[in-house]
Amino acid sequence: MVRIILIRHGETQWNIEGRYQGQEDTHLSERGLKQGHMVAEGLKDTPIDVAISSPLERSYMTCSFCADLHSLPVLKDDRLLEINHGDWEGKLADEIEAKYPEAFHRWHTQPHTVTMPGQGGESLEDVRVRARAAFDDYVRKYDGKTVLVAAHDAVNKAIICDILGLDMSHFWQIKQDNTCINVLECQDGVWRLVLLNSTNHMGYLFSGIEQKGL
Repeated sequence: MVRIILIRHGETQWNIEGRYQGQEDTHLSERGLKQGHMVAEGLKDTPIDVAISSPLERSYMTCSFCADLHSLPVLKDDRLLEINHGDWEGKLADEIEAKYPEAFHRWHTQPHTVTMPGQGGESLEDVRVRARAAFDDYVRKYDGKTVLVAAHDAVNKAIICDILGLDMSHFWQIKQDNTCINVLECQDGVWRLVLLNSTNHMGYLFSGIEQKGL
């Protein structure tokens, strides 16, 4: 069996502003840094054998805080990059809604039908395919181990939907708070979800925070 502890990165200033980050390499906010240390403390007594992160700083730094307490290096995997928002990257949610009203509405009601506009823009299916390939590799490589994976909102939601047998139309039915902890297990090719969006390490059961941008 392989156990994957899947976390989301800490808060960034763009999260606060409701600005779409995508693959822009944004930094953790002051609160995000504290969250990173809190999730590291929350996982310090949990055996972890391997640490893997998206190469974007917000995820890599969050992962590093955790890995340091286990004396582990952090491996980078480009397949864990956040969804490429194309022309939406760097823009506020309100700006996107004003310029792309139809696509923005579909993104929030039928997300599986949207490919982000502009060069490099991805669909959720694009994200699902690359994230699932990564997770399948982890299962093959790390049998019997516990793997810490640090990624992003859309990546986490896509892979969680996928292992539960849900298509990407269910994307918004999964919530991922900053530095939330999810636990996934794979035994003989069968996945199960053990823990979802846990924020207990930050002192609350649920955050009530709704972010406008990914």
